Amino acid sequence: MFTRESQSDVAPCDSATLRERRLILVRRAAITVWALVVVYRTLTAGLAFNRELLLLYIATGLIAASIGRPRQVLAVVRDWLPFALVLLLYDLSRGAAGLVGAPTLWQFQPAADRWLFFGIEPTVWLQEHLKMAQPPWWEVVISGVYMSFFVLPYVVAGVLWLRNRDDWAAFVRRFVVLSFASLIGYVLMPSAPPWAAARCTATDVAGGPSNPPCMFRSPAGVPDGGLLGAMHTHQAGAHPFVERISTRGWGTLHLQSAGALVDSGQASVNLVAAIPSLHAGLSAMVAVFLWRRVKARWRPLLAAYVLVMAFTLVYSAEHYVIDILLGWALAAIVMLVVGRLESRRRSSGAEPAGDLGGGLAVEGAVDAVGDVADVRGGDDVVERPQRVLGRQRLDVEDVEPGAREPVGAQRVDQGRLVDDRAARGVD
Repeated sequence: MFTRESQSDVAPCDSATLRERRLILVRRAAITVWALVVVYRTLTAGLAFNRELLLLYIATGLIAASIGRPRQVLAVVRDWLPFALVLLLYDLSRGAAGLVGAPTLWQFQPAADRWLFFGIEPTVWLQEHLKMAQPPWWEVVISGVYMSFFVLPYVVAGVLWLRNRDDWAAFVRRFVVLSFASLIGYVLMPSAPPWAAARCTATDVAGGPSNPPCMFRSPAGVPDGGLLGAMHTHQAGAHPFVERISTRGWGTLHLQSAGALVDSGQASVNLVAAIPSLHAGLSAMVAVFLWRRVKARWRPLLAAYVLVMAFTLVYSAEHYVIDILLGWALAAIVMLVVGRLESRRRSSGAEPAGDLGGGLAVEGAVDAVGDVADVRGGDDVVERPQRVLGRQRLDVEDVEPGAREPVGAQRVDQGRLVDDRAARGVD
């Protein structure tokens, strides 16, 4: 009888293990196919910088990694579809900035920067001293850092979704709130960037127009360097005027298509949305959010990313320093306020996980249950409770149809299992 029990108990485990191995192979094959498709499309159609395509890449990749786990496949749709809809709403709302009709700020930021730097306009000074006739190798880094704004937050969100749904929900809340808070700034205080100021004179922008004709002409020949002032280049052959050069580095890699794609995208968005700098604010938010979630050796890289992004924005004439400082300040406020609201909801017994900052419910975004043990500072770091659902406890392993326990729970020493059954008198 003892031997028969051992054989009957071993067989289901062997079957479950075999099924699990097959699913692993299928998942790996699906991920490989997904990666090949992404690489092929990148090589043939160019890099993906638009939000919709990036979200499609991430969602299909997550689904490929979830094959054989029906609940996790549904979770991809449940969690990411509302997130995508909120971002779509944000994109549609950006057109509201022009409906209010607030006058555009043209001279406030250059005056503020000159006050901060004792009469020096930082963008003018940097392009005077650093800009060359042809982009040097380090402008590849400049272009890459600038473009990371359109990619990195979504990659971070995808990794967090796989590793920790609590962290994913917290990150998404901050991302969404920061985006809409910035939009409020664009509506109430439209402001022109440095590259536009270099093309326009005080007469051109009298009255604070949002899209004066001067914005769409070349900065070459504008009297006295426009609103930014005259520029005296220190590099032979470099243009003696401030120009928008955030994508110039792609030419060094012969990726003109990437630069052209960004340029066309830049031309289709709100051109007077400099305050606050969402590039600066979002990069700072990503760095602060990940700071306690990565090993210490990666933290200098996070800090460097924020600083290099700031340098990139000023050097390339995308933003003034004051824009960047206001972007950082807004990110800090969002981190603090959202963190405090999450703490208050937890202390009141409400579960904030899965509720995007804008109020959109994403039910079940987090599988953990139990009490929150530790909250530190404005950006909460939650100690994971010990009592978690079986799917998360077992690294998102599947449950056999009709089984009372997850597959992982059956993988125990067989002799110990049989001895336990015998001790209970189970035949």
